[in-house]
Amino acid sequence: MDVFFGKLPANMSRVTRHLNTLKGQGVDLAVFPEAALTGYCVDSVDEARRIAIDADNPAALDELRKLCDKLDMGAIIGFAEKDGDDLYNSAVLLEPGKPMRIYRKTHLPFLGLDRFTKVGNDLPVWNTRWGRIGVLICFDLRFPEACRTLALNGADLIVLPTNWPEGAEASAEHISIARASENKVFVVTCNRVGVENGFRFIGKSKIIHASGRVLAAAEAFEVILVAELDTSEARQKRTVNIPGKYETDVFEPRRLDLYHCD
Repeated sequence: MDVFFGKLPANMSRVTRHLNTLKGQGVDLAVFPEAALTGYCVDSVDEARRIAIDADNPAALDELRKLCDKLDMGAIIGFAEKDGDDLYNSAVLLEPGKPMRIYRKTHLPFLGLDRFTKVGNDLPVWNTRWGRIGVLICFDLRFPEACRTLALNGADLIVLPTNWPEGAEASAEHISIARASENKVFVVTCNRVGVENGFRFIGKSKIIHASGRVLAAAEAFEVILVAELDTSEARQKRTVNIPGKYETDVFEPRRLDLYHCD
């Protein structure tokens, strides 16, 4: 979807409307873009602080948590976060009956909000009613170690709220599919569209099967993608093409004795 820069009430209204619509379509878990509640393309640390949601008083997030409880559905939503003097690029996982869980972006490009944020220092995998979920944000996808760590720690589904601008087509069209295939995990990417402070965003969100097969894909305009996932399929890391003759495994053949740098 498109995002209103620095206009939290307007973005809250859109997210709320989408959640209500998706509930009517039988959706269990909804994913929204990076910085969907706040916008991303700031030019100064003061502007970043102005649009960020306060970690000590996250009224907007609490309102969305209550809505998810009421609708009995989940959501993963990106936002700029301020915690005391520190700024983060964050995403919240909302699950009915559970406390909010926050992921903070761990790999930062020199772009927009990320020029002024601190890095997160954790790659959690959360047990949820939908399976084991790991969250990354945008540029995190570029580092294969991040997805591999989540997969090794049992993630069935990796969700990527993102703000891919023009120039990031490789991430949208190729790297996201590779990450699903090389780890045998489901990958959901949710990019924004539109123009914000001079940057145009390319859309191209995807829902990707653990085999690397694309289940649903978007172009550069607002659209809702829906797919049904059996996350338990991500727990079978061995592919048997011909039993006893042609089998592959994504983890077992790894050579940890070779993977080092001098």
